[in-house]
Amino acid sequence: QVQLVESGGGLVQAGGSLRLSCAASGSSFRTYVMAWYRQAPGKQRELVATMTGDSTTTYADSVKGRFTISGDNAKNTVYLQMNSLKPEDTAAYYCNAWRRSLGVTRNYWGQGTQVTVSS
Repeated sequence: QVQLVESGGGLVQAGGSLRLSCAASGSSFRTYVMAWYRQAPGKQRELVATMTGDSTTTYADSVKGRFTISGDNAKNTVYLQMNSLKPEDTAAYYCNAWRRSLGVTRNYWGQGTQVTVSS
């Protein structure tokens, strides 16, 4: 089992940057596929970025070139560096850990952190 705690959200002007953190405890994040999702009011939760244990990353087209997912093994923490922020990036951002082992799927979520981008 893994516990996830996000931090780093806040209010920023368009064009600015924020770095979100997802501190994992109970298990190494490297044993999971880690992901960041976001959900804006009235919209479905959408996948923003993923990172596998070997640091292979994927990004939604809407954030490619602006966001970077990374991890720090020593701190057992996953980050989402967000640059060139746009008002449409405004959402609650959630950290997710997922893995499937021996036919059992494990899926964990953090509590979320709010990002608001003003125009």
